[in-house]
Amino acid sequence: RCGLAAGRSYSGGGAYPGVSLTCPLPGVPKAVFAAAEGRERFETRVTVLENGLRVASQNKFGQFCTVGILVNSGSRHEAKYLSGISHFLEKLAFSSTAQFGSKDEILLTLEKHGGICDCQASRDTIMYAVSADARGLDTVVNLLADVALQPRLSDEEIEMTRTAIRFELEDLNMRPDPEPLLTEMIHAAAFRDNTVGLNRFCPVENTDKIDRDVLHSYLRSYYTPDRMVLAGVGIEHEQLVECARKYLLGVEPVWGTGQSRGVDRSVAQYTGGIVKVEKDMSDVSLGPTPIPELTHIMIGLESCSFLEDDFIPFAVLNMMMGGGGSFSAGGPGKGMFTRLYLNVLNRHHWMYNATSYHHSYEDTGLLCIHASADPKQVREMVEIITREFILMAGAVGEVELERAKTQLKSMLMMNLESRPVIFEDVGRQVLATNTRKLPHELCALIGQVKPADIKRVVTKMLHKKPAVAALGDLTDLPSYEHIQAALSSKDGRLPRLYRLFR
Repeated sequence: RCGLAAGRSYSGGGAYPGVSLTCPLPGVPKAVFAAAEGRERFETRVTVLENGLRVASQNKFGQFCTVGILVNSGSRHEAKYLSGISHFLEKLAFSSTAQFGSKDEILLTLEKHGGICDCQASRDTIMYAVSADARGLDTVVNLLADVALQPRLSDEEIEMTRTAIRFELEDLNMRPDPEPLLTEMIHAAAFRDNTVGLNRFCPVENTDKIDRDVLHSYLRSYYTPDRMVLAGVGIEHEQLVECARKYLLGVEPVWGTGQSRGVDRSVAQYTGGIVKVEKDMSDVSLGPTPIPELTHIMIGLESCSFLEDDFIPFAVLNMMMGGGGSFSAGGPGKGMFTRLYLNVLNRHHWMYNATSYHHSYEDTGLLCIHASADPKQVREMVEIITREFILMAGAVGEVELERAKTQLKSMLMMNLESRPVIFEDVGRQVLATNTRKLPHELCALIGQVKPADIKRVVTKMLHKKPAVAALGDLTDLPSYEHIQAALSSKDGRLPRLYRLFR
């Protein structure tokens, strides 16, 4: 025991007798600490080119960068076209172009710079993105410009896309987790037949109708420089602007610059209403352990646009409601003190899920709660969820509010540790507002939210008709009129709710 240890010399402070721990040690070089080089090092820089294209960049330490093109185009703009075009464009992205003969050529080109690519289409944005070594920026911007403006859209690629979309639609209807399907249904109920209420997925009947001519007609209207942002994270702004001028200025797209059908500038019209899909959910399990048959309900109310001041109080409210699945609490950091855990999941063992969601767009928003339970308890489940909406307008405790604000700040800062998330944040904000609010500005706004702000936005929200999406066995589902009447109760007294639902 003592042989090896006895030969060791341990530091006991005897080498520097009398030197305080707060003073530098004699003979040791002075430490040099890393420091921010001024505000310009973390601000998002934006340059507008002569053709209207915006170039935005954000500095970030590291060898890799994320660069992409975001287009102000999505399913909400398809009112004058066949529904599903954005879904097709998402699947066709990074296929053959004027310079690259196939998707394999594109992937091999990116592989030389350690790169990966992705395309995502949402209701209001299509995003083409590449993460690669920053030294390959010129190649990456050249590739992105070719993918966005010079796609070949061959007959073979379009046919393969039709097959992929049909398979995805089948999978969407068969998967055990119905959340994507419910999200589509709640938007269709809230904004019936307009803007963000239009289907994000291509309807089966349209898969054979969409061809190259239809796609070119759409692209001619929406893929214009003034509706695009080239965003980059982890690169120098001047270098990105130089590449943008080289590959995105004065380039004629493959669909030409002919007459377009006009851009849809419709503002979202909230309608409220209900969308119901009767479906047998008794056998959705893919494995040997059966998933219990559940009925899924989503109830929502109009909130606000992300451009409005009330967006921050709504974000805090959504965090305060929280929730999740019956087995997903985890710990305090995952929301076990949120209202939907404390008031719903912890008190009603038969509830499988109660989760709050907040969807926000440039001209509207939707705050909703998704709940799941056995079909025989649907009536009681709806009653509990409507009660939670009404109680939002009640008293908000200081501890509860501070916890929600702290959790929101924490989630915001943790997400923005990821370079692709920063890229998307930069691109979306610049696309909508030509500028970007920095994380510390958002944290300051979150910190200013008071209980009165929460009560104000909830009172405003409760004056709207509800949007309801229901999926599964709906035998015991209360009528839409009952749900609307329950949500119109401002005092939150339970006896009235019981009379409405019984």
